[in-house]
Amino acid sequence: MEDIATEITIRDYRPEDLPFVQSLSPLLAVQAKLDWHSAKVIQTFQDNYIKEMMTATNLLHTTFLAECNGEPLGFIHAREHSDEISAEVCATVPLLAVVEGMQGTGIGSLLILAVEEWARNNDFRLLHLEVFAANRRAQDFYRKVGFYEDTLHMIKPLR
Repeated sequence: MEDIATEITIRDYRPEDLPFVQSLSPLLAVQAKLDWHSAKVIQTFQDNYIKEMMTATNLLHTTFLAECNGEPLGFIHAREHSDEISAEVCATVPLLAVVEGMQGTGIGSLLILAVEEWARNNDFRLLHLEVFAANRRAQDFYRKVGFYEDTLHMIKPLR
């Protein structure tokens, strides 16, 4: 499946896709690698974050699924966001996940392209996202598809 991207369909999210989206929560949580938080705390955070992001909102938002022969392989969620520096309304990607074993096949790039088109169609000038500092693979991917570092959040555990 080296160039599976040619066989991928990107489609709009449907409510019945929620169990698939939620099933990728552990895959996202394991990327955090925050030694000052327990694995349980991180997983609870990720589960709640997905629930919050996928809940109906007044904010402009969208979710796309990547499929191959009807099998879901990944998803991306985007919504409007206020830029922390300029307060300009832009788009943000709070969630992007591709099933284990399928990263690096072009699925993530196709999902990013779908969100970029959605963002342009909604007159957003900027596309924002955040990624766990320990997730070097994701950072490399985001740089490859045109993202730049903007700010860096740091933390110091005191106990």
